[in-house]
Amino acid sequence: MHKNNISFLLLLFTMLCCSTLTATFAQNKNFHIYLCFGQSNMEGHGQFESQDTISVSRFYALQAVDCPEIGRKPGQWYQAKPPITRCHTGLTPADYFGKTLVEHLPDTITIGVINVSVGGCHIQLFDQDSTANYVARAPAWMRPMLGTYDNHPYKKLVALAKIAQQEGVIKGILLHQGESNTGDRGWPDKVKKVYENLLNDLDLKADAVPLLAGELLSAEEGGKCASMNSIIQTLPSTLATAHVVSSARCQGIGDGLHFSPAGYRQLGKNYATCMLGLLKKK
Repeated sequence: MHKNNISFLLLLFTMLCCSTLTATFAQNKNFHIYLCFGQSNMEGHGQFESQDTISVSRFYALQAVDCPEIGRKPGQWYQAKPPITRCHTGLTPADYFGKTLVEHLPDTITIGVINVSVGGCHIQLFDQDSTANYVARAPAWMRPMLGTYDNHPYKKLVALAKIAQQEGVIKGILLHQGESNTGDRGWPDKVKKVYENLLNDLDLKADAVPLLAGELLSAEEGGKCASMNSIIQTLPSTLATAHVVSSARCQGIGDGLHFSPAGYRQLGKNYATCMLGLLKKK
């Protein structure tokens, strides 16, 4: 073989080896990613306060939408601080979920969240079989929110999750939704379908990626949809890897639907306590 050909093959082999090593070590197993979706309480209805804007090290959010006014571009990681859902959303359970995990996990662990949520939506919005029809019939006030996700929040969540998987490992999925499905006894099956679609599209294993579903504003706090909590509590019977997060001690506001800033902080901590318990078992 000609000397130049041998040199070229050696160079090509070296490049392929380097490329493989880069792909292998780009994913950091200590970078734990959590997917968050739902309606307005996961989106962040309440205004955040100055204490909420203090970012902590080792906690990041993957930007979902273009927000030039706050200097954020979609598909890029930023230190997590509100608004983490869209440009003008408020405090979410994901904020204090991440902060609490960082506080209690070893300093070798970094936390990342992705939040794709739409206020007022039914769970059917995240079902690919019904998304197009849902979007076509969506009320005018919802359409701008849907537009920021290219009218397909589920696909946006999956696309962002695939970006995240290049750098970290998806460890769980957080859901807060149900107000718009109050009284719907088919809700657990609908949630299961969305969850299993996510697992399939992201090549995830159920036993490694639990679903944490939060209760709605409680009756004690004047929750108008609190009756839905009894249906949410049945989710683990339909989905073995689902876990219900209590909304106990989570303060609400006067509309009977949403949490106060203090309520969002507590709810986020409740999600984290649930996840920390699961991590401890593993």
